Amino acid sequence: MDILQTYGFILIVTAAVVGFLMAWGIGANDVANAMGTSVGSKAITIKQAIFIAMVFEFAGAYLAGGEVTSTIRKGIIDAAYFVDTPELLVYGMISALFAAGVWLAFASYLGWPVSTTHSIIGAIVGFAAVGVSSEAVEWGKVTGIVGSWVITPAISGFIAYLIFQSAQKLIFDTEHPIDNAKRYVPFYMAAAGFIMSLVTIKKGLSHVGLEIESSTGYFIAFGMAVLVGFGGKIVINNLKFDKNANKTTHYANVEKIFAVLMVVSACCMAFAHGSNDVANAIGPLAAVVSIVNSGGEIGSSASLVWWILPLGGIGIVLGLALFGHKVIKTIGNGITHLTPSRGFAAELAAATTVVIASGTGLPISTTQTLVGAVLGVGMARGIAAINLGVVRNIVISWIVTLPAGAALSIVFFFMIKGIFAP
Repeated sequence: MDILQTYGFILIVTAAVVGFLMAWGIGANDVANAMGTSVGSKAITIKQAIFIAMVFEFAGAYLAGGEVTSTIRKGIIDAAYFVDTPELLVYGMISALFAAGVWLAFASYLGWPVSTTHSIIGAIVGFAAVGVSSEAVEWGKVTGIVGSWVITPAISGFIAYLIFQSAQKLIFDTEHPIDNAKRYVPFYMAAAGFIMSLVTIKKGLSHVGLEIESSTGYFIAFGMAVLVGFGGKIVINNLKFDKNANKTTHYANVEKIFAVLMVVSACCMAFAHGSNDVANAIGPLAAVVSIVNSGGEIGSSASLVWWILPLGGIGIVLGLALFGHKVIKTIGNGITHLTPSRGFAAELAAATTVVIASGTGLPISTTQTLVGAVLGVGMARGIAAINLGVVRNIVISWIVTLPAGAALSIVFFFMIKGIFAP
């Protein structure tokens, strides 16, 4: 307790610095989930993607990041083990943020899309298991997270495969692709409106304190789907196309329609991502501030001091602007060749999987979900359409993330403990 009183200000400043590093890593790595497919399909340029994501990620992080955050992310460790020595939890959260931030910076430099959630969880597990007690870790939840490495990419890949194949059969592989696009694209738009509304409600607005009941949420989403579908039909019917043009021109015109859809869905995903994943940086930071200010009391949740959310939001934006292009290129260009229709299939599939996961409690990584969806689109065109070398590196980076975060966290934990311990 004396340590918290003596070094409280220094510990908070240190936590703020490494929390900013973690937020920077989230921007540099995870934002590719929202923007990678849009850039890869050439729906927007990388500069436009960075600008759009800066606006919507910051808005999500700042406006919908919440007033209260869970002290320990995902309940991965038992706080009871720290009641008598709260300073160990402070050291641990600082070391976890530092470890996850360093790993994300390294992965982003190499262009690896890794999970920011798994990075911070691996780091928290590392310091708790080695620095405190292996019994302090909820190993059942860790097992569930490891299982999600296979389950969530498989689900999103399968959904993306179905969406892509339906677009091929209903529109692209027909005699009159433009006419069929006018007929069927409004239904895709309605589906996108429905899913993106649910993502925003479940992963975004819930953090504002707007606890919308499940049935009400689905009703609102259905209303948005109808509006988007009818609005899209009116817009598409008013577009002028040359009916005598060749099929290649028709295909290009259809892709332009899907490109507009991609921009809208990317904005929604960026907002939801900013509001949800900023907690990976501000949760441990808020825990440190709360424990120090309360004199060592550990609560299940922590109120956010006014400067924490802006710090997280600015960190995400700077990470994206300075380093995000590397991971965006991997998602958008490295795995398989994307067009707006293929990118839309991947993005809609990823968003659908996020909704399914939030409804069932399935642990999920948005990164792995999006990569699985892009793979599903690639598989629809045959294994030759996939860059297996890039996929191999991505899978290896996923496997390494948990132990890498844990190992770095253990090293930093004992360093910090050695500096502050009497």
